[in-house]
Amino acid sequence: MPRGILALLVLIGGLLGGCSLAPEYARPPAPMPAHWPQGEAYAPGAEAPQSPEVPDLKWRDFFADAKLKKVIDMALANNRDLRLAALNVDRVRALYGLQRAELLPAVNAVATGGKDRASDDLVKPGNARTTDQYSLSLGVASWEIDFFGRIRSLGDQALQEFLATEQARRGAQIALVSEVARVYLSLAADKENLSLAQSTLETQSAAYGLVQKRHDAGLANELDLRRAQLPLETARVDIARYTQLVAQDQNSLNLLAGQPVADDLLPVDLSGVAMPRDVHPGLSSEVLLRRPDIMAAEHRLKGAYAFIGAARAAFFPRIALTTSLGTASNELSGLFGPASDTWNFTPRIVMPIFDARVWAALRVSEADQKIILTQYEKAIQTAFRETADALAAQGAMDRQVAAQASLVTAASETHRLSSRRYMQGIDSYLGVLDAQRTLFAAQQGLVSLRLAKSANQARLYAVLGGGGD
Repeated sequence: MPRGILALLVLIGGLLGGCSLAPEYARPPAPMPAHWPQGEAYAPGAEAPQSPEVPDLKWRDFFADAKLKKVIDMALANNRDLRLAALNVDRVRALYGLQRAELLPAVNAVATGGKDRASDDLVKPGNARTTDQYSLSLGVASWEIDFFGRIRSLGDQALQEFLATEQARRGAQIALVSEVARVYLSLAADKENLSLAQSTLETQSAAYGLVQKRHDAGLANELDLRRAQLPLETARVDIARYTQLVAQDQNSLNLLAGQPVADDLLPVDLSGVAMPRDVHPGLSSEVLLRRPDIMAAEHRLKGAYAFIGAARAAFFPRIALTTSLGTASNELSGLFGPASDTWNFTPRIVMPIFDARVWAALRVSEADQKIILTQYEKAIQTAFRETADALAAQGAMDRQVAAQASLVTAASETHRLSSRRYMQGIDSYLGVLDAQRTLFAAQQGLVSLRLAKSANQARLYAVLGGGGD
């Protein structure tokens, strides 16, 4: 009989626990244009539908360079920030399980035992002087039946927080992949600039030697000699600067990877790194709704709706049950005697009459819902702006790289002709110096633009919510 009553109570609690006072959730309209911006700054390919969509595109398919992939694998396995994000997911998962456990009764068992020894004068003939007493009690301690969905709403909020944390972990992984690629490409570009500065130093050393010979022979004046020295010293400064940048890039890459990256995995220069594949967002901007940060914001918004339900449920009675089943027996001469059962059933009803804290909690939950809704909308607008900026850069980058490559060709030819005219005594060394400066700046600019183009491809992949493994 007691077991039947307990099963009935569990069934009633489970059935009535489905009631919820939370407002029904509907996804708010996205506060952004339905389509991407168009115009001269944007690439024509941006209007083309993309297959597969970026959130479904795995990073292993997006990044083509084999060495870079290995470094990304190292970072995913060893990066401490990503490890903290995963540990936070485990923690929130445990908290969700703890909240869900509130829906079930907690059954406790208590066993006791003891011996009583009576005086010979008080014991009847034939009875033992020593009596063993054992008892076992099985009880449900203050189990709240969730009639109005308060506990269930809190569980739903905990579930949404867990899902938001999981999306935050996914976002951290995408950000890590993108950052590793950016630092790796920056290291490659700085190594190429260092090599360029070293090559320039060799060229200018040879040019300075020729001018010095002409000066010693009386064919060049002191001014030409000093002018020839300027690019030589500039190259030395650039070598020192890019040597520092390369070392700092390697330090950053080691930190992201969580361990020192082997030399054979480091890039030689930017030209030797296989560039990431081109991606396009497709026609609709709704692809942004699959970004991890936006999905996390939406989960928190759903959790805010659930918390309103819990706050509303606080206005209704809370019914808790305390039940216990006890069994006691005596052992006489080492044998158990007849047992006796006792059943206790204690309902407790808490009826709120007036509690200012309940009203305050409801107002707080409603204010939190509005705050989180605003944060959700702001996340969408920020994502749209980041993507639009990356698309604008993508549209202009190819034209800039092509124009800069033509500039390098023209500057190289100008430098060659200026050097010939100086050696023929037609022009002063000032023309050679200007041509050399223009050539070196153009070469550096080309490296920077190629870096910007590849880094923007990685950024576009990230801001569109690129896939994971």
